[in-house]
Amino acid sequence: MEPNQGFGGTLWMIFLFALFVSGSGENDMDFKMCGTWRHGSGLLTLAHDLKRGCGTITISANESSLSIRGEITAQCENSSVIKLDPSPEARERPFCVYWEPLLDQLWVEVNGQNHILCWPSGLQGNCCTDLSQGENKGISTYGILNATQRDDIISYKTHPAYEFFGEIINCKNEFCDEASQGSGDKVNMIEETVMRSKVLGNVVLPCALSSVVEMEEGFQGYNITLPAPQGVPPQMIPSVHLPSCLKRPEKKKVKVVCTYFKNSILFQVRGSSKADQSDIRILEDVVGITVENEIITNLPEPIRIGFHHSAIPTSHSRKCVSWDTKKDPAEVTWKKEGCETIQKGVEDTECHCNHLTYFAILVQLEPRPVRHLVALTVITSMGCAASTLSCVVLIYFLNTQRRAKDQSTAVHRGLAMALFLLSLLFFLTGTVANVGGNKACWVFGAALHYALLSSFSWMFIEVLHTFWLVYMVFSPSPNPNVWHLVGFGLPAVPVIVLLAIGKVYGVIEVVSSEDVNNPYLMCWMDVSPHSVGLLAHYFINLTFLAVVVLSGLIMLFLVLRNIQNRDEWRKNKVAFLSIWGLSCLFGTTWGLGFLDFGQLSEFIPFLFCILNSLQGFFLMLRFYILDRMRKQSGSSLDGSTASSTRQHMLQ
Repeated sequence: MEPNQGFGGTLWMIFLFALFVSGSGENDMDFKMCGTWRHGSGLLTLAHDLKRGCGTITISANESSLSIRGEITAQCENSSVIKLDPSPEARERPFCVYWEPLLDQLWVEVNGQNHILCWPSGLQGNCCTDLSQGENKGISTYGILNATQRDDIISYKTHPAYEFFGEIINCKNEFCDEASQGSGDKVNMIEETVMRSKVLGNVVLPCALSSVVEMEEGFQGYNITLPAPQGVPPQMIPSVHLPSCLKRPEKKKVKVVCTYFKNSILFQVRGSSKADQSDIRILEDVVGITVENEIITNLPEPIRIGFHHSAIPTSHSRKCVSWDTKKDPAEVTWKKEGCETIQKGVEDTECHCNHLTYFAILVQLEPRPVRHLVALTVITSMGCAASTLSCVVLIYFLNTQRRAKDQSTAVHRGLAMALFLLSLLFFLTGTVANVGGNKACWVFGAALHYALLSSFSWMFIEVLHTFWLVYMVFSPSPNPNVWHLVGFGLPAVPVIVLLAIGKVYGVIEVVSSEDVNNPYLMCWMDVSPHSVGLLAHYFINLTFLAVVVLSGLIMLFLVLRNIQNRDEWRKNKVAFLSIWGLSCLFGTTWGLGFLDFGQLSEFIPFLFCILNSLQGFFLMLRFYILDRMRKQSGSSLDGSTASSTRQHMLQ
């Protein structure tokens, strides 16, 4: 089985091949043991118990558990049990165990999913390497089948366990060349240590570059430009500014170590599957900053790291992130909290961070940042405000009619009430997200989702009711209570289910391409990739929308076919198309979101926001025109006879 490419499997294979063909007798830079885990059908786990030292590591498997135990690490101590995804059909899973002694990193790939057991902790002085195999542990029904070490077969049989013995060496001396130089600064003694890569068999091993700053009394801050690797222009190397607050006054001397990794293969985002990593990418430069024997957080003046990288398209957002060492090893390691992103051009980004760890630039491929977000937000807010007031006026108008209890009026009033609720909640969603936070947004986001689905439901009812009056003149219309049950009751069902599932509604960030540090916050569904909210959006929201749009188009076709030969149609064709155009505006305008691509992406968002935020206003405009035409024609708005109904609908 080939290693996961995100963890440098191909690169290590090149290293190993080069070392093999060159006949080098150097120590092993890595360890790789693979095989097929033959297990049962119950709950499966990955158990590990890793301790410091250099002794024996045992890789074993049984009916329900794959285990890695022993003394192999320099700094990492980790013991836990990780639940694995169920696989009811398969009884065998491929796996690989990877060990990087220079960085003290160990991870396991099981059935295509990566589980980090020891995270990289910087270049190690002494490390455990050259793992040699011990005796095989018997033969059993469940265990490790077709085991290999460095792709060389160990055994084709099923063994319950394999043992490997390591040797301790000085990693830096064996794998990297070391050079030191001093600055001669008497106040702040600066000492640079460059860990350059050794060349073995024409292959350059991926060592790091480090600078050690010794902060003395009177330290006023320092700017560091890390040494450039061979073949890399100096202007492409990250720069680091250490603030004066980094040194505590009570300490006379403090050492700060800045470590620079030009290759970020070992630091790529780890999710539960490869699909989780498809929308994000860590750029190649990673900078680690640590203070000797201290944990630094909440600095009053931030660390500044300047990254110089290849041009990032405006369709992708970038954020400064830091490695979260407190996370569970099986979870994603990078976080954006504690860092501010300063974009200084398409090729330059500066990170201001208030703590010390590893830092990098994360590029978000999806969702795309929104262009002209401020303008779109203003347009939407003004449109929602106008729609809210329009719906209030329309509801008052419908309630003051002589036939306010008629079925047609009840349907119109239901749509007006749904659009009023949608416009009002959308107008307030930004304020609630900023003031109330996730707890308030959990309820408010659900209410906004309900208002959207209710609006779609009443649009469908409006279309169906209009069709009933025109095309099925002599058939009685359903009772208004049925309309209310569908319009207000049906949308509550999926919302209640999603509330019971949890982690669907909350604060959502809409990132602006002009300023990624100040996203627009709103209460809505979590529609991030591979989330429950995204599935709900596709299967619930889009289904409701499709029903509204398709029903409107079908009804329009049937009505046109039924009345196109009538005299009333020829006399009132312009009026009919005008009123029908306003009626079909509902629902269909939401489909504009699917046209946001290519050259259309510049004006489609504006058209989408204008038309959809003003739907309450358009609804009021529709009834204003209908009422004016009714007065001019002298006919009743909702006549009880078939002829008056036909006349009204044609108008």
